[in-house]
Amino acid sequence: MHRQLIATIIFILSAIVPSAAQKRYTNPVFGADFPDPCIQHAPDGFFYAYATGPNCLKSKDLVNWQRVDRVINRPTWNDTIRVDSNGKQKNVHYSFWACDVSQIKDKYIMYYACALWGNISRTGIGVATGNSPDKFEDCGKMFRSTEIGVKNSIDPVYWKEKNKKYLAWGSFHGIYISELSKDGLSLKNPEKKLKIAGTAFEGAMIHKRGKYYYLFCSVGSCCEGVKSTYRTVVGRSRKLFGPYLNKEGKKMLDNHYTTIIQGNERWKGPGHNSEIITDDKGDDWLLYHAYDAEAPEKGRVMLLDKITWSDDGWPSVNDGTPSTTPQDAPVFLK
Repeated sequence: MHRQLIATIIFILSAIVPSAAQKRYTNPVFGADFPDPCIQHAPDGFFYAYATGPNCLKSKDLVNWQRVDRVINRPTWNDTIRVDSNGKQKNVHYSFWACDVSQIKDKYIMYYACALWGNISRTGIGVATGNSPDKFEDCGKMFRSTEIGVKNSIDPVYWKEKNKKYLAWGSFHGIYISELSKDGLSLKNPEKKLKIAGTAFEGAMIHKRGKYYYLFCSVGSCCEGVKSTYRTVVGRSRKLFGPYLNKEGKKMLDNHYTTIIQGNERWKGPGHNSEIITDDKGDDWLLYHAYDAEAPEKGRVMLLDKITWSDDGWPSVNDGTPSTTPQDAPVFLK
């Protein structure tokens, strides 16, 4: 009887204490410019978030972030020289844009876009490697847009399926996927690429849940401050290579989609989401960027919101817009 009473008390306390200790947060979780976030959970217990810039942050709870400096130097393989109408030469430096970081065996692989605003031909995708998630060495070009036959080849995302590795990419000229080499540093057969979504999309992210693959993307204008029309959309398929369909059964190849996050009075242009992170309670979380209507000069700041799933397997976030009030934070016990 005594043992049973103790066990009952322990059970009650275990149910009460986590609830009482639940942490709260309010968006943004990082209030400075940090566009196009991707995320990697490393063995050291930290989540590493990477963004256009290149910029890097780390956190143990997805809420409190600290900067990590000099993760990678700006790649120079795509730089060129332009000659103006007066015959004067000008060095053109291409920027590091949205990346995706994954751990492949004992290495960290970073796929990134080397891009120039307004250029959809020379822009391309490069790759870097590291022995840790906070320091990468550039390995150079994988391909340029003209070489792969896909205009505006940016926004890479890695996927592994049945011991095969794949890279998906694209921005407003189709989302494509192609198999990678065994080491992940090049495309296995560049001529064998498959279009999985139409010309409305960029910032692809693939997620597998149950029997479905989900293709998260962004549509609209990303970078016009409070006038941005960016929003987060999704389609799903029973196969990695599609066809991906919206809720009404229409194809993403035909530019149909289901919107899950759009702007509200506070947050404008929410999009380009990271990989989904599942906390120790089993809740799913999404990091993404948006402009703060109260301080748009800060750029695209980083937001965090929980994903819920309907009985028929469709994701949603809040009322379809970013949260503006205090929320229960993710739970990580370790």
